[in-house]
Amino acid sequence: MKKGSCLCGNTKYQITGPIGDIVHCHCETCRKAHGSAFSSVAAVNDADFQLESELLTAFESSPGKFRFFCSGCGTQIYAKRDGTAHIILRLGSLDDHPQVDEKNHIWVSQKASWYSINKNLPEFPEFETDI
Repeated sequence: MKKGSCLCGNTKYQITGPIGDIVHCHCETCRKAHGSAFSSVAAVNDADFQLESELLTAFESSPGKFRFFCSGCGTQIYAKRDGTAHIILRLGSLDDHPQVDEKNHIWVSQKASWYSINKNLPEFPEFETDI
């Protein structure tokens, strides 16, 4: 079982089944919704996703696609398309390791102009004050 939550801790969930491959979405709506270069997501079957506590608000970002986020802190939790049997989990809300690999980057035609996917930038364990 995997668990996840929002920033304020008022929205919690658990996943009892497998998590799909990790996909990094660069579409404009994901970038705007998350305020970042891309959104890391994975599919989870509806039956395997249970909300333990719920303060969710939904926004229909495109026809038939709803984005669910915590009404307290704004953390994106998942998206759901009409007629599907799975949710699109926003992996930033996951508290546990998903135990799956990254698969690909999608919608790179809409990626942020300032972001380079394959640039090997330095990594720091915490905030680097010299930046």
